Amino acid sequence: MSSHLGRSETPSSKGDGKVKGPGEDVHGRAKKLERGDIQYPAAHICLLIFSTVLSRIHPILVNIQDINHLVWVLQGQTLTAVPRKDQMDPVTVTLVSCKYTETLEKGRGNPVYLGLKEPELCLFCTKVKGQPTLQLQERNIMDLYHQTEPVKPFLFYHDQNGRASSFESVAFPGWFIGSCSCGGCPVIITQELGEIYTTDFGFTVLQP
Repeated sequence: MSSHLGRSETPSSKGDGKVKGPGEDVHGRAKKLERGDIQYPAAHICLLIFSTVLSRIHPILVNIQDINHLVWVLQGQTLTAVPRKDQMDPVTVTLVSCKYTETLEKGRGNPVYLGLKEPELCLFCTKVKGQPTLQLQERNIMDLYHQTEPVKPFLFYHDQNGRASSFESVAFPGWFIGSCSCGGCPVIITQELGEIYTTDFGFTVLQP
């Protein structure tokens, strides 16, 4: 996954000498980047540069929203994408990088584990009746992180395309996490990119 947003500025030779942080203007105010109708805070996107943020040993916590303003919620044991409403609480998604990437394919993105904070579940891909399927399993995401080799069914290549992110199954290359455009449908993995299902997502970081 290419991560190329956010860069630090050098101190000015004039003024107060303060360094502008990523995503700040000269007055220290947060800037926003836009993709379609969704605004992605630049500082939040910078936090998702996985070569720096996810190299630590603690997951980051995020809310996920697609380009149709659908957020992820848990309905029973099914992860579902629904329109955001005032009194709706999206699930808190946990993300952590894979420690051992030597045996994984290069150039597809940064391999990450995805989970839910409460209840403690992890996303994984398996075949059901011969069809790759996205499911949830009771699993501690840090247990996956500490495995001595990649746990491929639970891994996804995270790729940033401009200001949106996609998640491709490591176990099933070419299959991406997606949500239907109308909302109210389960979050799945699909090969139908840009057709029936949306595979571009944005983040709100809850805990850096």
